[in-house]
Amino acid sequence: MNKLSIFWFRRDLRFADNHGLFKALSQSEKVIPVFIFDTDILSHLPSRKDRRVQLIWDALSEMKEILKTQHQTELLILHGKPTELIPVLAKSTGADSVFTNTDYEPAAIVRDQTVEKELAKSGIQFHSFKDHVIFHRDEITKEDGNPYVVFTPYSRSWKKKLTAEQTQHFHSESLLHKFTFPKDLKQFKLISSLEQIGFESADVNISGTRAQGLKFLTDFTGRIQKYGDLRDFPAKKGVSYLSPYLRFGMIGIRECVRMAKPGSSDGSEKWLGELIWRDFYSQILWHFPHSAKESFNPVYKNLVFPNDEKKFKAWCDGKTGFPIVDASMRQLNQTGWMHNRLRMVAASFLVKDLHIDWRWGEQYFADSLIDFDLTSNNGGWQWAASTGCDAQPYFRIFNPELQSERFDPDGTFIRKYVPELAHVPSKFIHDPSAMTESDQLLYKCKIGENYPEPVVNHKEAKEFALELFKKR
Repeated sequence: MNKLSIFWFRRDLRFADNHGLFKALSQSEKVIPVFIFDTDILSHLPSRKDRRVQLIWDALSEMKEILKTQHQTELLILHGKPTELIPVLAKSTGADSVFTNTDYEPAAIVRDQTVEKELAKSGIQFHSFKDHVIFHRDEITKEDGNPYVVFTPYSRSWKKKLTAEQTQHFHSESLLHKFTFPKDLKQFKLISSLEQIGFESADVNISGTRAQGLKFLTDFTGRIQKYGDLRDFPAKKGVSYLSPYLRFGMIGIRECVRMAKPGSSDGSEKWLGELIWRDFYSQILWHFPHSAKESFNPVYKNLVFPNDEKKFKAWCDGKTGFPIVDASMRQLNQTGWMHNRLRMVAASFLVKDLHIDWRWGEQYFADSLIDFDLTSNNGGWQWAASTGCDAQPYFRIFNPELQSERFDPDGTFIRKYVPELAHVPSKFIHDPSAMTESDQLLYKCKIGENYPEPVVNHKEAKEFALELFKKR
């Protein structure tokens, strides 16, 4: 039993059913809870009003209030480099061990290795636990021990291996009375506001608290049976909206899998499949860290994209002249979130129609998404770009007009985010450029003035993309 330990919160911002936290509390007499705003991460954010920082602050504020009112203690919040702060905090407080939950991103792996080595110099142990995924690292491999690189066989193996052990509830919330707050912290700058770390409050249409996440989870529980039928239609309430809470850990993956009740309905099975994709991409990045920065498939490592900056800006701004793409990008820019079907459409359009390097789009999503997760974002972009671990060949190219007709048939979603098309009838909403001049006058939408002309011809762009990938 440790006399004193530190629990380092990262992407697990909750007290309930927290694996690493449970281990820390059950194996220690007292535990110091700490969260560090990592300057190595924050310094790369493009805005001082970052929505994700706001969501994190919401979660931390809720956690602080719980500890203050229910346990008369505090959550220690610091700002700086964890590789420096964690060892100093552990040594200065006399902690025996540091506990945390595992992070699988390449930079995080290096960070944790550095922390562990520094702690070891003082005889302090470092313990890391699986909490963000159901299966990690090499827990699921092929019979020869090699990792799966195709989703379907991985998914089958995942489901076959799933038992109650993987979804057990760690009752960490029952041990919070063991939390303590150090008395002497003179060498640390304690953070009590976003302004202290150089950020401002950001406009987010959701709260980052666990309480709000639980409301979304409860709401989705009543809708999950219809998930399979509605999940691809952005104008309908079909998806869970839980991705930001899973990303930062206000809601845990085990909670979600338990709720899905594998095999209980078609909707549950479909949603479980999406959760399995998270595990799949996580283990891909762990086994193949090079894919974080270059094509997973080495065949396409040296693809030469034209990379027209004007077309890229049109895509970023939602002004390509393709309504479903523009509505998707404007949803992202306005809310920090994008419907999953539309992420595929927008990504395919950027790479296969505009012929722009997938890494440009991946970075734009990384800067903009409130649920940004390197593993899923990278995996999704490489899937759309045909450079990743996908059984489908490069000639899978989404037709944006057909995608629009199929998944937003009445143009309800398009009109919400592209108001200049508000009066355009459904027969033209997927391709406004098909309107005659009299139609444009009648429906108050002059192409080239009120709404842009298409930046490319899809058929011609498709042919160019096919030739580009053939050359590789």
